[in-house]
Amino acid sequence: MSIPGVQLLAGKTAAITGGTTGIGRAIALVYLSHGAKVCVNHLGDQPLTHSGTGAPASASHYATLKEEAAKEGWGDNLCESVGDISRPETGEALVQEVVSRWGRLDVFVSNAGICRFAEFLTLEHELLTATVNTNLIGAFTAVQAAARQMVAQSPQGGSIIGVSSISALVGGGGQTHYTPTKAGILSLMQSCAVALGKYNIRCNALLPGTIRTYLNDHDMEDTEKRKYMESRTALGRLGVPNDLAGPAVFLGCEQLSGYVTGSQMLVDGGLFVNLQ
Repeated sequence: MSIPGVQLLAGKTAAITGGTTGIGRAIALVYLSHGAKVCVNHLGDQPLTHSGTGAPASASHYATLKEEAAKEGWGDNLCESVGDISRPETGEALVQEVVSRWGRLDVFVSNAGICRFAEFLTLEHELLTATVNTNLIGAFTAVQAAARQMVAQSPQGGSIIGVSSISALVGGGGQTHYTPTKAGILSLMQSCAVALGKYNIRCNALLPGTIRTYLNDHDMEDTEKRKYMESRTALGRLGVPNDLAGPAVFLGCEQLSGYVTGSQMLVDGGLFVNLQ
């Protein structure tokens, strides 16, 4: 959603958890293109976990992100904060990195998450706790750290965006450990909108449909399953990470969404309304 000559986030500072791949990476790049300074959290030398893809270390994804930003002349506006978002200190470190560099935090995107399909009756406790700790508890503590900083900046306020999922609204037999965490993100944004509105902090949720990322690439290698998912989508295609970038700009831009808080924005190509 880059618009030549238009910078909707000029002068803004942003932090994005899980910002080196997939949806987080797409949002980081479009924020940079709109004039924002961006700090992304990632796992460093650890591989992306529980994706089932055998992905390389997260640091290598940041290196290519940095290269891509530098080619566009945005390299000085991008930085990193390394850590596992399931640990409460990681969100705090990300926020402090932004503030130490640029003095404030305007937009916070809670995006980091893991998903590995598993059958309910045989689902291991380790996978359950890892999913909840990253997707929900990690999001809570990171959002809390961001909100505390934005409150300190009041009345300036800010925008907090939680990346939830269409899975917050529908069930999934192989996602009994995952869908509750995404419903939790939606609920968290709704409650934070109430709790933080008096500080001029807007809190909204993005609900992606089926988006081709590291989390589901292995699953979508099944041609029949992919065609089935495409057929269920009103637009007839699966989403790509950049489909979330424009909505994230909208929610991060005060001029566009200054009266929008507590909302849920489906970005699913019409999957939800076409479910049969």
